[in-house]
Amino acid sequence: MLFLFFFFFFFSLLFLFKDYCLFLEWEILSINSFGIFYLLLLDWISLMFISVVLFISSMVVLYSSDYMGVCSYSSNRFLFLVILFIMSMVLMVISPNLLSILLGWDGLGMVSYCLVIYYNSAKSYLSGMITCLTNRLGDIGLLISICWLMSYGSWHFIFYLDFYSDFIFYMMIISCFTKSAQIPFSSWLPAAMAAPTPVSSLVHSSTLVTAGVYLLIRFFHQCNFNNMYLFFLCLMTMLMSSFCANYEFDLKKIIALSTLSQLGLMMSSLFLGLVNLSFYHLLSHAVFKSLLFLCAGIMIYYMNNNQDIRMMGLVSNFLPFTTSCFNISSLALCGFPFLSGFYSKDLIVELMLMDFLNFFVFFLFYICLGLTACYSIRLFYYSVFYKNKHSSLCLVFESFSFMNYSIFILTFFSVFFGCLMMWLLGLDLTCIIIPMYLKLCSLLFVFLGFFLGLELFWMKSFILGIYYYLFSNMWFMYSFSGFMYKYFYIFSLNFYNTNNWGEFYGAVGLSYYLLGFSNFLQGYMLGNMKIFLLSFMIWFTIFV
Repeated sequence: MLFLFFFFFFFSLLFLFKDYCLFLEWEILSINSFGIFYLLLLDWISLMFISVVLFISSMVVLYSSDYMGVCSYSSNRFLFLVILFIMSMVLMVISPNLLSILLGWDGLGMVSYCLVIYYNSAKSYLSGMITCLTNRLGDIGLLISICWLMSYGSWHFIFYLDFYSDFIFYMMIISCFTKSAQIPFSSWLPAAMAAPTPVSSLVHSSTLVTAGVYLLIRFFHQCNFNNMYLFFLCLMTMLMSSFCANYEFDLKKIIALSTLSQLGLMMSSLFLGLVNLSFYHLLSHAVFKSLLFLCAGIMIYYMNNNQDIRMMGLVSNFLPFTTSCFNISSLALCGFPFLSGFYSKDLIVELMLMDFLNFFVFFLFYICLGLTACYSIRLFYYSVFYKNKHSSLCLVFESFSFMNYSIFILTFFSVFFGCLMMWLLGLDLTCIIIPMYLKLCSLLFVFLGFFLGLELFWMKSFILGIYYYLFSNMWFMYSFSGFMYKYFYIFSLNFYNTNNWGEFYGAVGLSYYLLGFSNFLQGYMLGNMKIFLLSFMIWFTIFV
């Protein structure tokens, strides 16, 4: 995988430099004028994304050899699932055809379900169901889009972007919202943290959740994406996840909520029309976020499988190398100057300032920037510097294993990847003209966030204590699905104020007819040969 990373990365730069684009078409079936073709599109965007996915997956597989063990039945199952996941991802990335995208998209959903329920506990099963069913909604949207595209004569959507109806774009956007966990489909991402940590690092930071963003980059059309309603939804996702992360105590859930915040940033930059910057932030975010997850995994590994940050503390004394890598990735996430995240976030914010947006949006963007720094510094203090609270019988010392090798390579990339990609893609050629105080404003908000996070850490009682339940339950987003089910169930029971109607036209009546039909078929199949011959003769005469 690491070799393939270098191979694809080199070719993506070559394709970008020469402005190449390669289509590979394979004819599966052709009947008269109807043909089914399998199409692969290789251009610099798809090759670059594949190279980053392969690089992170190579580091995760190296890390898993220590974390999950080797040569046991369960670790082999884990390895095959991860490889299957990567193959689905690559299949989705290089397809400009909606049918072949559905293959990869469904593969991602099903394999991620298998990975979330890997530990076979009741919590894992519940999390897996939330993940799978939310992603199914996106699959339904994709299937509707495929049926809709029949009227255009082809599923090769990349040639028809100027001709499509607006509603097809909106259907695709809503489908991608389920995969990228935007409001109102956000609740599955923190729930999916029941998966093993290497899975969280690969699946829930750099591949599965960014599949929606990638597909929207492919479907990008200026007229349809300049939409303020959808932009506002993404902004709300950023705000909600940043607030919730400040009230959370589970280490992996905090990092998952920060992923959600960054996805909101990518999506909102996409709806502002900054498509290249959205892709650039997607790549740089994938590297430092997977590093953050892997460092958290080492902490959980050595702290006796404990994920509560209140029960950690003084990790820096026992795990100095891991703590250093953890801090570098946290600072890159906050947008600290001259680290990987700084280049993409700063560029997005500054170009957002040059757009014709109101003061409210401008204010919310900066609040989200500050809150990112706030929960990062709070997490850092709780897990690294706070009083030693874990088991006194837990002897921890750091040995240089495969886990440390992988996080060292990722740390190197999370420092240099941002500026390297900026120079290679030519994104620093953009001329940004804003006043000095606005230029320094983003930096000021990051440092203000550091200060607030420190203050939040020292506070013994919660700030805005009455809102604790609101923020710790993700704005009650888990409850919406239960409420909707309850509402529809009551509606079906009270159909015309009689219970029998609701049952007769609902699930009970349907099951009654299905049972009768299956009994009829069973009796038919158990019948003797003359019934078959008779039915065959009847159909034969009808056809003739």
